[in-house]
Amino acid sequence: MKKNINDQLSIKKLDITNLAAAQMVWNIQIPAYEMEANLIQFWDLPPLKETVQSLQQCGELFYGGFLRGELAGAISFKMTDDVLDIHRLMVHPDFFRRGIARAFIKFIEQLALSKKEIIVSTGSKNTPAIQLYNHCGFTEIEQVTVADGLSLTFFKKDIAVRREKERR
Repeated sequence: MKKNINDQLSIKKLDITNLAAAQMVWNIQIPAYEMEANLIQFWDLPPLKETVQSLQQCGELFYGGFLRGELAGAISFKMTDDVLDIHRLMVHPDFFRRGIARAFIKFIEQLALSKKEIIVSTGSKNTPAIQLYNHCGFTEIEQVTVADGLSLTFFKKDIAVRREKERR
């Protein structure tokens, strides 16, 4: 019998200003975004240019997902009064297709219950990410060409509607 990833994955807040935490996240970020770059055929992605030190200065809140004590992925975001804006959702390629990204989305939805919406973007050619966001109830709101060869698709999920459905 296959175990549920939620029973195995431990999601913990990370202090990205801590050098050791930033190094762990960077060690996930580079291979994860290299995979995305290959998938979307665009290798000039900003996360691939970051250093551990610039990651420490990004101002985002980070949570890491640990499997058997090993960091398997991370999610980062910024919040305003009404919006939780996901900046990064990354899983190390060694841990792909285990439900980790979906577990992060469920986790982040709980953090966003006091918000109106969650927003996120991904490369328009990143089919796995687009399928994930669609499956998790996000709605595509627009596509924007940001560089020659790179288009981003933006999504949102209305949390207020979810809260109303849960009350019924």
